[in-house]
Amino acid sequence: MDEDSISKEFSTFESIKRVNDNGIEFWSARELMPILEYAKWDNFKEVIEKAMNSAKNAHADVDNHFPEVGKMVSVGYGNDRHITDYHLTRYACYLIAQNGNPRKIPIAQAQAYFARQTRRQELHDQSVSDIKRLEARKKLTATEKKFSGVLMKRRVDKFGVAEIRAKGDQQLFGGSTTQDMKKKYGVKGKKPLADVLPTVSLKAKDLAAEMTTVNAEAGNLHGKTSIGTEHLSNNQEVRNALVSRGIRPEYLSAEEDIKKIERRLKNLPPPNLPRSENRNLL
Repeated sequence: MDEDSISKEFSTFESIKRVNDNGIEFWSARELMPILEYAKWDNFKEVIEKAMNSAKNAHADVDNHFPEVGKMVSVGYGNDRHITDYHLTRYACYLIAQNGNPRKIPIAQAQAYFARQTRRQELHDQSVSDIKRLEARKKLTATEKKFSGVLMKRRVDKFGVAEIRAKGDQQLFGGSTTQDMKKKYGVKGKKPLADVLPTVSLKAKDLAAEMTTVNAEAGNLHGKTSIGTEHLSNNQEVRNALVSRGIRPEYLSAEEDIKKIERRLKNLPPPNLPRSENRNLL
């Protein structure tokens, strides 16, 4: 498909795109129908139903992607008639294009447009998830630096700090030591366990360390024993909260190395590049 066709196809489907009150994009089936060169609603509805079956087979939420709505239209002489419509998500539109008549040029254009837009959204969602995890990792690093500083001012040497942190991890991970978790996740050498922890585990460690830092200062705690006991208690409280919601940190899967995420985010192109320059991302 040449650049002119891509541009025309893009503007055609963008022109009927709407956004609901929650900021979610959708397309009206009634407005999409003539663009895809369907003259009769009954024929187009058959394609929609096929798309719904495809979504169902893919274990997608049909009601979420194909919500049925009604609206009133004028039929002349001051009379209105109620008709059925669907507010289609991008994924729903893609499935409709996949189930449409492949001999129709607009169907091929729709397949290309919604495939690209769906992939673009996937990349965006992944980037958001990556950024949140990277922020959680950086926050944990800052918290642990503060944690170590406070403890060393309260008569805990660097070896004692390391021991307190290790015992805290063991409490948080239900008896699994830091080394146990590193072995489970395939983390070698001196690489930090936190670099492969999921976001919820990063935030759990961060919260426990923050609690210990605050309470050590507020309670004027000193020495490895008293602060260590406080840290064990805080990790147990955080673990209890997670377990009560069905989350056991030691059973969660490892995530992608945070260093790889950092590199990927640094290499993302700026969002205002021309579409032709971004095409390798689609």
